[in-house]
Amino acid sequence: MKIVLISSRLQAFGGLCEHLERGDRGRVVTRQEGGIQDLRLAADHDQPDVILVECSNLDSGSLSVVERVTDQYPRMAIILIGGQQDPEFLIQAMRVGIREVLVAGASRETVEAAVSRVETKLGLRIRQRSGQVIAFVSSKGGSGATFLATNLAHQLGSGGKKVLLIDLNLQFGEAILTIHDQAQSSDIAAIARNIGRLDASLLHASTVKVSNHFSILAAPEDPAQALQVSSEHLNAILDIAVEEYDFTVLDLNRTLDDLTIRALDRADQIYLVLQAMLPYIRNAKRVLTVFRSLGYVSEKVEVVVNRFGRGAEVGLDDLRASLGPNRIRTVPNGFRDVADAINQGQPLAAIAPSGVVSKAISDWAQALLPKPEPISGGLLSRLLKF
Repeated sequence: MKIVLISSRLQAFGGLCEHLERGDRGRVVTRQEGGIQDLRLAADHDQPDVILVECSNLDSGSLSVVERVTDQYPRMAIILIGGQQDPEFLIQAMRVGIREVLVAGASRETVEAAVSRVETKLGLRIRQRSGQVIAFVSSKGGSGATFLATNLAHQLGSGGKKVLLIDLNLQFGEAILTIHDQAQSSDIAAIARNIGRLDASLLHASTVKVSNHFSILAAPEDPAQALQVSSEHLNAILDIAVEEYDFTVLDLNRTLDDLTIRALDRADQIYLVLQAMLPYIRNAKRVLTVFRSLGYVSEKVEVVVNRFGRGAEVGLDDLRASLGPNRIRTVPNGFRDVADAINQGQPLAAIAPSGVVSKAISDWAQALLPKPEPISGGLLSRLLKF
C-alpha cells in the first residue's frame, strides 16, 4: 500500500514514517514537503492509497482543494493531522471526503490506528475479527433507542451468543437501569484510566453480567468522567470486544462528535430509532443526510420506527416518502409491558414474553442470528460421515 505524508515539518514526522512501515511490510511511505495546497500534486504524481496531510486550519479554499481530489480519486483516503475536533468541523471535513481527522501532535499509535481503519474500510486489509458491531442512534430524545438496544442484546444472548452492550451515552447513560436492578462496580471511564492495562480479562471484569451470555459496560455514574473517554479508548475496547463477543451493541448519544463517528465507522449495522411523529421524522432526515456524507452505504443503515400503530396518522408510505429508500423496521406499541419491565429493571422477555413488543424484538434477534446449515441426506448417510 502506498502512503504519502505531506507536511511543512517533515523532520518531525520521520519516526512516524518508519513506524508505519514497520506496522505492515506491505506499506511504502514517501514524504513531500508542503501543505494542503500540494494535495493535488501528490495525488496526480504518486496516486497513493492514503495521503496524510498536516494542516492546522482548513478554510473554504482548502476544502475545495480536498473536494476536487476526492471527486477525482474516490478510492484515495485522506487523513488530516491537526484538524479541529468540534462536531461542525468534523462533519464539514467528512463531506468533502476526508476519512479521518486527528489532533495536532497525535501519537504514532493513533496515526497507525487511523491508517489501519482506512485500510480495512477500503478493503486493503482483511479484518481480524469475528463478532458483529451494532450501533443504536436516536433521532430524538425519548425514541426508545436504549430500551430496544438493551432488549435486543438480551434476546441475542438468550439465543446462545456472547453479547456485550457498551453504553456510550457517557454523561447520562441509563442502559443498566433499563434492564438490570444491580449497581455497577466499574464502567468505561475506569477502563479509559487504565487503558495501558486493557486486555480481555480487564474488559470482562469491568462489565455487569445481566445473564449468562449478556453483559453491559456501563457509562460512568459521574457525568464529569465522560471527558476521560476518547475515541482512541473506544477503538481499543472494540478491538478486544469483537474478538471476545459475537455481538457488540453500542448505545450512542445524539452528539456527532469524534467518539460517536468512530463508533459509527466501526459498526457493521446502524439502527436509527424514531417514532412516527413530525419532530422525530425531521431529525431522522437530518441524521440520514449526515450518514450519507460520512459514506455509509444504505445497507448499513436501517430505520426503526418504535411504538408504531397500524392506524397511525403517519403511515409507512409517508415515512418512506420522507426518509428515502432506507430499510424500515417497525416495533409495535406496548407501553404497559415496556413500562413494567423498565420500572422493575428486568428484560421485557422476562416480564411479558408473549407481548407484541417481545415478539417483535425476538424476531429481530432471530434475523441477526446465523441460520443453522440444513442437514442433507437420510439417517444412514449422516451416520456414514462419522
